[in-house]
Amino acid sequence: MTPLLESTLDHLQALVAFDTRNPPRAITTGGIFDYIRAQLPDFTVEVTDHGAGAVSLFAVRGQPKRLFNVHLDTVPSSPAWSADPLKLRVSEDRAIGLGACDIKGAAAALIAAAQITRGDAAFLFSSDEEANDPRCIAAFLARDHGFSEAIIAEPTQGQAVLAHRGISAVRMAFAGQAGHASAENALSLSALHNAMRWGTTALDFVQAQHHLRFGGLTGLRFNIGRVEGGIKANMIAPSAEVRFGFRPLPSQDMDGLHAQFRSFASAEALAEYEETFRGPSLPSGDVARAEERRLAARDLADELGLPIGSAVDFWTEASLFSQAGLTALVYGPGDIAQAHTADEWVSLEQLQSYADSVVRMLA
Repeated sequence: MTPLLESTLDHLQALVAFDTRNPPRAITTGGIFDYIRAQLPDFTVEVTDHGAGAVSLFAVRGQPKRLFNVHLDTVPSSPAWSADPLKLRVSEDRAIGLGACDIKGAAAALIAAAQITRGDAAFLFSSDEEANDPRCIAAFLARDHGFSEAIIAEPTQGQAVLAHRGISAVRMAFAGQAGHASAENALSLSALHNAMRWGTTALDFVQAQHHLRFGGLTGLRFNIGRVEGGIKANMIAPSAEVRFGFRPLPSQDMDGLHAQFRSFASAEALAEYEETFRGPSLPSGDVARAEERRLAARDLADELGLPIGSAVDFWTEASLFSQAGLTALVYGPGDIAQAHTADEWVSLEQLQSYADSVVRMLA
């Protein structure tokens, strides 16, 4: 085991021991942030509490133009863990612990690499990624930060990911008119019937998008996650609610897709249409320039000597940096298949490779 990997594992052991489960979002400016501050004595460090457990630590050394971002919050641990999730276990080939894969392993490697280099460097550690409430990133991007490139750590098996889907979640409310189910007009008056008609049309539309392509991604991802409403079988449903989500390609216009989905319900049937969460795609911004911006990220990866991976279907905060005009890519150790699982782990080989690459970039 190399000294760099030993140092990375020492930091990972400390980071895993801090309880940053989200929820419950009981994260403060102390704890894990005090630890990181102490490990970076030659950095200027700024810790900011954005409320509701969203805390960021911005550390700068020199005058860098490239920012490394990694989130420190984890999902809750399940009862299926075979041992204490907050106690790191290291075997012959892997490190096991809550957040080891997603994505405290990268945070530990960044700290270890920073301690043996003296080059310009900038790190943004955040604690709200798992909450779908990106206060830390939004606040950072709203300031005059001066960065043109961003590398966002997520489990990508040590490959640079240049593109991923956007994500949007929607709540729709359908209106109906209560009455006896024996009525001839029950078919048109029922809010649940209207919701089902909308769903059938939406599914047909999504199926028709299957031919679309971008950077290795295919078609439009779509899911109706919840339908509820009505009272009982012999009553016409006076109201219904549908919760659905979709994940567009970077080349698809998010607002245009919302207009399509909304149009599938008649004005009389649709009571409310509310987008409850939106995450842009990577690359983000003008869809007409999506391929151009993907190639710019590829140039950055080539310049840094990073292997190029396939586009992915899961969402990351790299898209927020891209939306703000930075050239952004996703790069980190670990496999997304391990993220959010019991006994999640990251391979020692990937931790070593990632730490080595960060040393190269900082030097």
